[in-house]
Amino acid sequence: MSRETLKTLFHPFASGTVAAPRSDERFLFIGAEAGFATPDEFTASLVPVQGHRGEFLKLEAARLAPIPHIEGEGFDGALILLGKHRGENDNRVAEALGRVKAGGLVVVAGGKEDGVQPMRKRLAGLGIEAEHMPKYHGVALWFSVPDDTAAAIAKLAARETLVDGRFHTRAGMFSHDRIDDGSELLVSRLPENFDGNAADFGAGWGYLSAMLATRSPRTARVDLFEADFDALECAKVNLAENCPNLTARFFWQDLTREPAKEKYDLVIINPPFHQGHAAEPGLGQAMIKAAAHALRGGGQLLLVANRGLPYEAILAEDFREHGETCRNARFKVLWAKK
Repeated sequence: MSRETLKTLFHPFASGTVAAPRSDERFLFIGAEAGFATPDEFTASLVPVQGHRGEFLKLEAARLAPIPHIEGEGFDGALILLGKHRGENDNRVAEALGRVKAGGLVVVAGGKEDGVQPMRKRLAGLGIEAEHMPKYHGVALWFSVPDDTAAAIAKLAARETLVDGRFHTRAGMFSHDRIDDGSELLVSRLPENFDGNAADFGAGWGYLSAMLATRSPRTARVDLFEADFDALECAKVNLAENCPNLTARFFWQDLTREPAKEKYDLVIINPPFHQGHAAEPGLGQAMIKAAAHALRGGGQLLLVANRGLPYEAILAEDFREHGETCRNARFKVLWAKK
């Protein structure tokens, strides 16, 4: 989310188009990101909600007291930043409708790529007419919470998905509606006789960890590291249900900022390579470096990547040996040894 869209969100208040909330009012800020400046007239207390660890840490550093998931009700209003996932955006609006008092103000902002105009149409289809204002390459929408929100919440609230009949996920998570093809290729190359301690970097909702434990039943422990709070919560459920005998630990961490504190015999990764809407292979490269620091001597890294991503040079810098296990039309599985 660009700083421009943060400015879009507060522009209705800054321009005087919408009355700024008072100091005795509480506003949720769903999808909050650091770097915003409230207009002088905006004196309400904000409760920033951010489930992505990296953005959470920025808000924390700015002393804005963020929380990773929404809590409480009876708010006087809500601010919502839209993201790239429609289901997640819909759920953010549903949360606001359920937690803001009837008559309270909800302001939503997003760019064209965030689906802000389709969001306005969906709200109208639910009987919620939102006013709107374009500014800073985005659009702000605002509306009052109706007295009866049950039908709108039922339509917009995220529904749990059950992938492969056994993995719980929700909209907004990586590959929330299917097993990712890259992860599936990596699983085909996971060891079948592993009996040490493993780490799953960028574990998502837990698929790779569950499959490692399934292929290598003697796995001593798996530590799952994930920056998405909700995905990690799903991973806890998925590991408990699918691998009840596995010792697993769960860490809500941004490995590009918060390195793992232990050493492992094996690290498995399907690295993220997008930040927002833009491709950013540096994220995967940073995670590879984090894996190099987390492996003990002789430990192994296994990762899957899109064929065109330039990870081999990083592996050569940080590992004693490295190579390619296999590839298909879209992905490659790489290995490296400390």
